[in-house]
Amino acid sequence: MTTLWERSRQVAVQAILDTAVRLFAEQGYEQTTIAQIAREAGVSQRSLFRYFGTKEDLVCGDQEALGELLKRTVAQQPAQMSAWDALRAGFEVLLTANHPPERALELSRLIFHTPSLHARYLEKRLRWQAELVPVIRARLGNGSGRPAPDTQAKAIVATVFACIDTATELWAEHNGRTDLADLYDQCLAAVRDHG
Repeated sequence: MTTLWERSRQVAVQAILDTAVRLFAEQGYEQTTIAQIAREAGVSQRSLFRYFGTKEDLVCGDQEALGELLKRTVAQQPAQMSAWDALRAGFEVLLTANHPPERALELSRLIFHTPSLHARYLEKRLRWQAELVPVIRARLGNGSGRPAPDTQAKAIVATVFACIDTATELWAEHNGRTDLADLYDQCLAAVRDHG
C-alpha cells in the first residue's frame, strides 16, 4: 500500500516528466532549461533536482540505478543459461522498469535525434558494459573453475549493446509499430548467424 507521500511524489514526477517531454518536443532538448521545466510543472528547481539529479535524467532515467538493475538481473539468471540469454533477460527487465512504452518511444526519439544527449547516453551505456563484463566472464567460465578471457566477455557484451541500440533506434523510427524485443532478436540473429 502506497503512502500519501509516495503518491504525491509519483504525481510530481509524472508532472515534471510530462512537462519536460512536451517542452523538449516543442523547443528541442538543448533550448529547454531546467528553470522553464520547473516553472511550467509548478515546482521549484530544487524540488525538480530532488526527483531528477540532472537534466539528462529526465530523458534517460536514473542510469546508475538502471545499470545496477541490469547487472543484478543478469547475475541472478540460472547458471546453465547462456550469456546471450542472461543479457536478454536483463534487458527485458529494463523494458518494464523505466517508462511505459509510449513514453519510452518519445524519449528514444529524443535520444537518437539530439546529438549531445545521444553522446551522453552512449557514455553511460559504456559504463554499463564495463560493469557487465566481469558478470559475463564468470558466466562463460562456469564449470571450468576460472572465468573466461576478457576478449570473449567484452565482445559478447558489446554485441548485445549494439543490437539493443540498433533495435531501439529502428523501433523509434517505426513509431513503435514493431515489437522491440523482436527487433532485438532480429539484430542479434543477423550478427550471430552471418558473422
